[in-house]
Amino acid sequence: MQNRLKNKNTDNADVWKAVGHLQKAIAAGGVDPKLLALVHLRASQINGCSACVYASVAGGKKAGDTDERLHSVAAWREAPFYTDAERAALALAEAATRLQDGAEGVTDEIWEEVNAHFTEEQIGAINLEIALTNFFNRINRTIKEPAGQTWG
Repeated sequence: MQNRLKNKNTDNADVWKAVGHLQKAIAAGGVDPKLLALVHLRASQINGCSACVYASVAGGKKAGDTDERLHSVAAWREAPFYTDAERAALALAEAATRLQDGAEGVTDEIWEEVNAHFTEEQIGAINLEIALTNFFNRINRTIKEPAGQTWG
């Protein structure tokens, strides 16, 4: 795949400063970085963003997650490797990401399950991670960013 943009706004300090602020807010939310990487990975798989799939696997490994868990996240409902809290976050990531598919979105049942496992601050961080992932997925798919890079 050939990247459509050479610059990609990499010289735009304001863009990266804003992204950096969002990443700091997410990190301050008290969510395990392994879980954030799983959420990022699952949303990126749904959106078909190879660059973010690659980066989130690298991020998950850096955070200490295992190949077994990272490679099984696409089938998290059937795989035995995830906690109930992780399953709640992955369900939220899927529901929030699939809004364009005509799905119901985040149901009360999904929201209640997330609330059973996380504080409001943590839910805010997970929600921001989902939104930021979808932001990057859409940019990367539009410009055809190839897999093989990490950004953090």
